[in-house]
Amino acid sequence: MTSPARQPLRLAVLISGSGRTLDNLLELIRAGRLAAAVEAVISSRGDVRGVRIAEAADVPVRVVSPQGTTTAEFSQAIFGICQSHRADLVVMAGFLHLVAVPPAFAGRVINIHPSLLPAFGGKGFHGMHVHRAVLDRGCTVSGCTVHLVDDEYDHGRILLQKTVPVLPDDTPDSLAARVFAAECEALPEAIARFAASGTSS
Repeated sequence: MTSPARQPLRLAVLISGSGRTLDNLLELIRAGRLAAAVEAVISSRGDVRGVRIAEAADVPVRVVSPQGTTTAEFSQAIFGICQSHRADLVVMAGFLHLVAVPPAFAGRVINIHPSLLPAFGGKGFHGMHVHRAVLDRGCTVSGCTVHLVDDEYDHGRILLQKTVPVLPDDTPDSLAARVFAAECEALPEAIARFAASGTSS
């Protein structure tokens, strides 16, 4: 007797901008290369491309602004939506805000960061700020990190890293493109590992 097929992992994806990472996940899911389903997208801004990507894919979108709220209120609103969509895993995909992870989601929130943590992480280190800092420091390698989210920026346990070379003639833009290509592999791999194990361990 065969065991029942595993249901696709239910994802809630948090964004703040262009939605390139969300787009990559949706493409992999459509191609049958990632056994997951994006059940909800939560954006901290309404005027970003990521919202339009979600709408075009018929994914429910909610905009939750941090303006005028405490971290606790902001977090409660976000995770309330995740709970209502029965998300198995919450994925921060270019999400730029600190949240307080409630006990019900401990070990079930991950983030993708464009450096090899713990280097070049923390408040203010996002996007091009990271790549400029890597070049200014004279690093010869960079990469990306998928990590569990806790109550500090870029602080939780590292789940997976991928490295890329830093070339002598790199600019922040060229390095960013190479790191993003690595992110497009690392995040789906981490999600697939979570789905296979049923946990973040």
